[in-house]
Amino acid sequence: MNRRNFLQKSALTTAGSLLIPHFLKAYELDRLGLPANSQKIVVVVQLSGGNDGLNTVVPFRNDIYYRERPTIAIRPDKVLKLTDDLGLNPALEPLRPLYDDGQMTIINNVGYPNPDRSHFRSMDIWHTASDSNQYLNTGWVGRYLDAQCQGKPANRKGVPYRALEVDDTLSLSMKGAEINGLAVLDPKKLFNQTRGELVKNLSAETPDQQRGGVHGNVGYLYKTLAETVSSAEYVYGKAKNISSTKTYPASELGNRLKTVSELIQSGVETSVYYVSIGGFDTHINQPGQQERLLKQYAEAVRAFMDDIKAAGRMQDVLLMTFSEFGRRVKQNGSNGTDHGTASNVMLFGGNGATPAASSRVINAAPNLTDLDEGDLKYSVDFRSIYATLLRDWLKTDDVAILGRKFDTLAIV
Repeated sequence: MNRRNFLQKSALTTAGSLLIPHFLKAYELDRLGLPANSQKIVVVVQLSGGNDGLNTVVPFRNDIYYRERPTIAIRPDKVLKLTDDLGLNPALEPLRPLYDDGQMTIINNVGYPNPDRSHFRSMDIWHTASDSNQYLNTGWVGRYLDAQCQGKPANRKGVPYRALEVDDTLSLSMKGAEINGLAVLDPKKLFNQTRGELVKNLSAETPDQQRGGVHGNVGYLYKTLAETVSSAEYVYGKAKNISSTKTYPASELGNRLKTVSELIQSGVETSVYYVSIGGFDTHINQPGQQERLLKQYAEAVRAFMDDIKAAGRMQDVLLMTFSEFGRRVKQNGSNGTDHGTASNVMLFGGNGATPAASSRVINAAPNLTDLDEGDLKYSVDFRSIYATLLRDWLKTDDVAILGRKFDTLAIV
């Protein structure tokens, strides 16, 4: 059994109920050995289900768009116009001021070669930064954490809280070969759960481990748990006295982005935060469902960016939004859209890191006359965005993390 299977099968590592005896404090990692670039932060917002990019960033002058979507297309008079031929879904109105202030960047036609239309497989590809015919067990953020371990003694390696997922489970993107990120929905709750009665019982039942006599998979398990408990203590210790005064929408995404903002303002040494919102698989009656979700998304992102700006951290924080794929160009018979391929990615913040005002939409609108069996063709490999964030924003070795060199983009 490999280490990953061992961890997945162990009841000790279920989210929110981590068990760890006090004797494993010897495994704790030195919190002082952090990379110098810890000030820069990436916040990833995942739109799960396959968001329809054409009804998000709308080609309102394209006759083909309206011909292929007679009942679900966004009418020109409703579109929030950004350029001569592109505009935003009206549900994204809260984001318009960010665009006008140069704090929003749109990248069209983002995808990868030989796209997969399965939710699970395509999300795995985005999480691992793999080719479509390649299967990896580590995520791109997890490998970023692994990279912090290279060439350092054991007590100064990377730590889980360098990458935090605001959720009760950890996605594949956050899992490395040597170290995983930390899933934490509520820092106080996680801290308390790592110090309950079960911890004492486990400690009392394992005298051999108290003498450090664990190796292999079991040793790895205890080490991972020790790192998690240590990180939970550190995160809660930093965050417990910080509470944002900004009003956030009372939605799941709003609450999670508020948590991210509070952690950033607390001074937690985290480089990557990860949050998600689901429900974008709009096969049936798409307009109402997508607009409701896009409004929740826009309100939460606007509140977060306003909060970060008020805290004086805009120049340090870059938020990226993606979905595992877009939707087909032609609407289906159920007033919705089916699984497609390329879509758009949106970036916010970074202050002067975003392109000049004339380049906030950095590439051409989707070409609706040149399709691949009814789907959009990608023109930007999503791994070029990852490479840019890693190399130019987080100042780390993107080639070592992604496995090969990808061109970077003018977004940082």
